[in-house]
Amino acid sequence: MASINFFPDLQVLKSTYRALYNRNYRLYFGGQSISLIGTWMQQIAINWLTFSLTHSAFLLGVVGFSGRISTLVLSPFAGVFIDRWDRHRTIVVTQILSMIPALLLAILVLTDTIKIWQIISLSFFLGLINTLDQPARQSFVVDMVEKKEDLGNAIALNSSMMTVARFVGPAIAGIIISAVGEGICFLLNGLSFIAVIASLLAMKITSKKKGAQSATKTQILKEGFAYAFGFPPIRSILLLLALVSIMAMPYTVLMPAIAKDVLHGNANTFGFLVTASGCGALAGAMYLASKKNVLGLEKTIVIGTALFGSGLIIFSLSHIFWLSLLLMIIVGFGMMLSSTPCNTIIQTIVDEDKRGRVMSFFTMAFFGTMPIGSLLGGSLAHIIGVPATIMVGGIACLFGSIMFAIKLPSLMEMVRPIYVKKGIIVEEQVSNEFLKIS
Repeated sequence: MASINFFPDLQVLKSTYRALYNRNYRLYFGGQSISLIGTWMQQIAINWLTFSLTHSAFLLGVVGFSGRISTLVLSPFAGVFIDRWDRHRTIVVTQILSMIPALLLAILVLTDTIKIWQIISLSFFLGLINTLDQPARQSFVVDMVEKKEDLGNAIALNSSMMTVARFVGPAIAGIIISAVGEGICFLLNGLSFIAVIASLLAMKITSKKKGAQSATKTQILKEGFAYAFGFPPIRSILLLLALVSIMAMPYTVLMPAIAKDVLHGNANTFGFLVTASGCGALAGAMYLASKKNVLGLEKTIVIGTALFGSGLIIFSLSHIFWLSLLLMIIVGFGMMLSSTPCNTIIQTIVDEDKRGRVMSFFTMAFFGTMPIGSLLGGSLAHIIGVPATIMVGGIACLFGSIMFAIKLPSLMEMVRPIYVKKGIIVEEQVSNEFLKIS
């Protein structure tokens, strides 16, 4: 009788976490894991503090909008600087600057002098820092991973790290706010940056010489735009990301209404739905981390986007709690399979001297458009209702996946020479993969 092994295979574990064998990435992963938990603690504390001070849902939206709008407007300009500056030093500076709003909020709350205009102003300041920090960190992953075939694994582990932080941070924040108030959340977040700054300073990064820049910043920006949107594979991925972010991601904003008005639940119902979506996202991230190389990720984008859209459509029709929980797991899984491979493929095929600019467009397409999506989703929900709005988002995802699938063979023919040139795998293997696509 064959024995059953309940423990995961050691080789599978080594493959899933192989990016952590890179010392620099291991340091970054450890520091960021602590810092991201603090970031989510602060996010929850800001929302709770804002509503406690104002009892205004509108001002909640204003605070959220002020923290994100600069990402949409200024990300392309941030990319210009990222390509001109040393990415390692840039991130050290942005992490130090990110401590300032957290510590100021802690002082203002603990001294009972906090005002809503201060929250809005500090959120905007933090948003400005994140406009430079996010694409810089996205671009920096390739500098930390010595084996370039581990890049996809590192990006997937980043996604899993952020997903876990979304669980742990709010849970800790809830306990701390109930016990001692929001000020301690801000203080702990400020102190959490010490971990990531220390990890960055402990790295041994070989500085890459930047070519002499005789062009103006405007010319460099135009060059980056022409490159990103002139190369069909990158352009198609960015447009798909923007579509998903604007049309589908507002489901996260509308979830409380679903929990209360459709499922007739309470805050616990909302919490379970968010947790289910996070579990699906974490499962998707770990699945992607187990992938050995970049080949096949283009098909994963199609499947993930279609799964995301289908899950949202059925979720919008559900009035049963357990079914909605199951669908949220599928939605989270599909969302991760839709977005993370986009990052991996772009990071793999982009020219090194344009990486910062292209990743700034990635940040703008995925994160920067979310405020627009939230405003659009809220307005549409007011007209046609919350379930119908979520259904429209799901339909948009399905449309995007179909259009991307139609273009996929021609797009991958353009990418094929890059894979061969970079030596990710041998030409014969690439040929076999592309034969499967076509």
